[in-house]
Amino acid sequence: MRWRSGLVVLLAVVGGGVVPGSAFASGGRQRDAVARVETPALFDDADGGDADADDPAIWVHPWDRTRTRIIGTAKNGGLRVYDLGGREVQAIAAPAAPGPEDEAGRFNNVDVVSGFRLAGRRTDLAVVTDRGRDQLRVYRIDPATALLTDVTVADAPLLFSDDQDEVNEQATGYGLAMRGDLAVVSRRHATRLGTWRLVERHGRVTYREVDTLDLPGTFTLRDGGSWAPCAEPGEDPQVEGMIVDAENGVLYAGQEDVGLWRIGLGRDGRFGRKSIVERTAEFGVPGTYDPETEECVPDTANDPGEGGRIRADVEGAAIYPTARGEGYLLVSSQGDSTFYVYDRRTNRPLSRFAVVDGPRTDGVQHSDGAAATSVPLPGYPRGLLVLHDGENTPDEGRVSTNFKYVDWRRLNYR
Repeated sequence: MRWRSGLVVLLAVVGGGVVPGSAFASGGRQRDAVARVETPALFDDADGGDADADDPAIWVHPWDRTRTRIIGTAKNGGLRVYDLGGREVQAIAAPAAPGPEDEAGRFNNVDVVSGFRLAGRRTDLAVVTDRGRDQLRVYRIDPATALLTDVTVADAPLLFSDDQDEVNEQATGYGLAMRGDLAVVSRRHATRLGTWRLVERHGRVTYREVDTLDLPGTFTLRDGGSWAPCAEPGEDPQVEGMIVDAENGVLYAGQEDVGLWRIGLGRDGRFGRKSIVERTAEFGVPGTYDPETEECVPDTANDPGEGGRIRADVEGAAIYPTARGEGYLLVSSQGDSTFYVYDRRTNRPLSRFAVVDGPRTDGVQHSDGAAATSVPLPGYPRGLLVLHDGENTPDEGRVSTNFKYVDWRRLNYR
């Protein structure tokens, strides 16, 4: 949900504490970059197959880097697979509805697993949250063809729902981040996170629940009052954008209207201690939900001044590694179409950047998903950043989205 308007309170946050007057009080140094490549436009209408780009993942080919693939979700439009030139090489439909009154598949987030043992061999997988069916869907990536094949068991369990009636309410599996065979999944319209372990069964893949965590939905302010993000009645502040830093044992989770969380994640798949890296600029601001516009109207006159820099929603997160445990953490500030960069180990804020219009591609607006790799690739010798663009242009007067490829060198980080 996006706010109609609001006052931006620009403060830096380190280790969960607000640091007013720092070098980042005005948002830090902003860098502009342009995308080198973009994927074909997807259109969220009947003629476009109700395809709406959302979240990307990067699969690096184990021996032929030229055959590296970008895998992107398209919601009702299923899954799209692209080469390094941005060309679509495969399209996978989302599953049909199980019954005439039921919800069909809707692919929300995607991540990649390397070296999963399947049918006695190590293989790479693409894992997707099916928000429509409240399941994970799992695809084997064949290195010989660089194509994806569905290997999900026929009776895949529901993630959060008890039955199909509850699935149809669509408080279902939403955000996704993988660490090896462990999937971290968030629940739509709720504060709940869960972990599930992928398990082979007769040459296909199922999963079993390991742990759950409920993030807070109400917060205590400095004056002793309480605040909850404005939302449609019955909805709690959800998480979507997530990334696991396996080397540091940390999950980063973007609670969209609240802030970016740092949550311990043990090797056993259980959640540990949590703290907020940075709050949204709108944190603590009262708001009123307008049912006609389905938006929240903030009362900026009563802003308590406890917010950070990120303009809601907190969205796609990615890690660009430089050494073991070192590198950069990136997070989408969807409300102002910028990206904030933090030191991976300390979470110290470093800078921010925007992807702007260039000679061959348009910029990135209202980005939902991000993926990064530091592996040298053809045309990207220092790695690649892939970003969802929520307002692709030209748009033919239709709702248009796609993915943008950014050469890491354009961001000038060492």
